[in-house]
Amino acid sequence: MIPLHKMSGEEFTLNAVHIETIEERPDTVITLINDRKYLVKETAAEIVDLIARYHSKIQVGVRDIKIERVKD
Repeated sequence: MIPLHKMSGEEFTLNAVHIETIEERPDTVITLINDRKYLVKETAAEIVDLIARYHSKIQVGVRDIKIERVKD
């Protein structure tokens, strides 16, 4: 899940797994796999960075779980 901001400034959390496209025209539009669209303040580059950090956290978590199982 990644934190984003609507154009009104309201923060919300979006499931990054469901993002299909990110476009800047000039405002940033995120389209989900169900064709729902979100207009957000963040740039495409910022969103890609948030997604990368999100996936990195997941990978670290999975690695930690595997390490804990080996210790048991």
